[in-house]
Amino acid sequence: MACMKLGSKSEVLHLDGQTWLCSTGLPSDVIIEVGEMTFHLHKFPLLSRSGLLENLIGELSGEDEKKCVLQLHDIPGGAKTFLLVAKFCYGVKMELTALNVVSLRCAAEYLRMTEDYGEGNLIIQTEHFLNEIFCYWTDSIKALETCEEVLPRAEDLHIVSRCIDSLAIKACADPSLFSWPMSGCSAVESPGGAVIWNGIRTATKPNPVSEDWWYENVSSLRFPLYKRLILAVGLRGMKAERIAGSVVYYAKSHLPLLGRQSSFQNGNRDAPESAISASSDSDQRKLLEEIVELLPIGRGVTATNFLLRLLRTSMILHASQSCHENLEKRVGAQLDEAALEDLLIPNMGYSVETLYDIDCVQRILDHFMLVDHDSNSNCMVYEGQLMGASHPLTPMTMVANLVDGYLAEVAPDVNLKLPKFESLAAVIPDYARPLDDGIYRAIDIFLKAHPWLTDSEREQLCRLMNCQKLSLEASTHAAQNERLPLRVIVQVLFFEQLRLRTSVAGWFFVSDNLENTQNHSGNLALVRHDASIQAGSTTQNHLVAVDDMKERVSELEKECSTMKQEIDKLVKTKGSWNAILKKFSFRLKTKTYDPNASKHGNNSTTPPASRAPLVNGKENHGSSTGELGAD
Repeated sequence: MACMKLGSKSEVLHLDGQTWLCSTGLPSDVIIEVGEMTFHLHKFPLLSRSGLLENLIGELSGEDEKKCVLQLHDIPGGAKTFLLVAKFCYGVKMELTALNVVSLRCAAEYLRMTEDYGEGNLIIQTEHFLNEIFCYWTDSIKALETCEEVLPRAEDLHIVSRCIDSLAIKACADPSLFSWPMSGCSAVESPGGAVIWNGIRTATKPNPVSEDWWYENVSSLRFPLYKRLILAVGLRGMKAERIAGSVVYYAKSHLPLLGRQSSFQNGNRDAPESAISASSDSDQRKLLEEIVELLPIGRGVTATNFLLRLLRTSMILHASQSCHENLEKRVGAQLDEAALEDLLIPNMGYSVETLYDIDCVQRILDHFMLVDHDSNSNCMVYEGQLMGASHPLTPMTMVANLVDGYLAEVAPDVNLKLPKFESLAAVIPDYARPLDDGIYRAIDIFLKAHPWLTDSEREQLCRLMNCQKLSLEASTHAAQNERLPLRVIVQVLFFEQLRLRTSVAGWFFVSDNLENTQNHSGNLALVRHDASIQAGSTTQNHLVAVDDMKERVSELEKECSTMKQEIDKLVKTKGSWNAILKKFSFRLKTKTYDPNASKHGNNSTTPPASRAPLVNGKENHGSSTGELGAD
């Protein structure tokens, strides 16, 4: 740390209780009171350096020569700073440092210690030293922190603005081109032999400095000063990503609740709020609201998971409505970058209906739709799906997968109403889902947790999915799902037959090509006899397989035709769906459909479904019976 030594005399002041006495051999003729401390000093050294003390001592000396008591309770820096001023007036050895120079500069201005009262007075000395420490990053930080103690006068003397400008220049500089000293220390020899000057290794290959090197240092500042520094670096053209990184670091350092997970899963909804003392609640809320306002605006500038953590913390602290709306809009603008676990925000409202705050996610999703990320690619995506092309991973598709996963997590909540579930699912357009396996899984979980839904409500719910866009595995599961309405199962079977016929048509096309290849190979038999024999054998195998497929398709068509006739008869006579499935030997699958189960097995990384909400002290999983057609 940079320092400057002033004076040459040995110590002449010593403390006796709450009183500072001067041991020069001469009796003191002036008493100065600063706070609870008393200084017994001499008039001449003081009035020869200070215009204020000269005036005050002159006024009191004229009234009573024996009694001269001055009160300087409002001197910047208090008794600690005045002690240094007294030492300077007596010429005693003292050191100017980054920790005391600001208060001394303000005290010198207060006492009017100008050059009119002696050359090299305290004002000019502290100014020179301030200009010196502004060359150092660490010392500038320390000086700015001490400005809090004497803020009004430090502002008037432009010390705060000069510190901030000094720090902003250094923070915006290219880290690879650092040439200014990081601290006020002199050059030292490191254990490895490389010379370090002012905190910088002067070896041939210096250690690389990352762009976030200054985050930790500035996080020690109080928020008003920190905010001014962030605004200053913004005006100097710093990238929004670097500014956001600093604000995120500051928020994590000063908002304890930001990294604390809610304990609502343990049954104590009030635990996050009770963890905050009443005295700090308002301070934390105000700080959070100001941090949200300070975050740079722009898609991807701030990580989505951090914005969602801020949103959750704002709900715990009961921040203002404008703060909530600000965060929801920011998250909505980049919802495709969110993770499912971050969207599972506990319901913090006073009238808690559902386990998670579904209304908040609904608003976030509405904001995302307003941004309309896919406005120029909707038609292209839909055409690609019709032609069987690969499905592009657009932001809308990513959000569709995210919403389907979220619906599957909240579906087991028995307090979740059908309209709210439908409202959230219906926001996603049909083209955004290349496959409807995700929404089918969510619907299946919801039906299982809500067995009391009527047939019309079940049919209304199933309209959210497109049976034509179910995978083979999902279609197989749906065809045997007792929770689905009869009409939906018939649709699934119909589209499966249609898909099979399309597949067989493709086999016919391949078969024709193989026959042409065989004829062509016959004409070249004399040239490539061995290759001809091998091709003919392969072609014959394919033709046999096609014949088997034709026979199988014929059987399936007859079976489907018979099934439709039986369904029509049973529907007319109000027969049981159970009888239909037994007639065609379907095997039931009572487990809820999981599209990732067959892909990942036991190593699946898909987030587990939420626990079923507690009802009368027990977990309610809805209907889990393995029999169909329960009346």
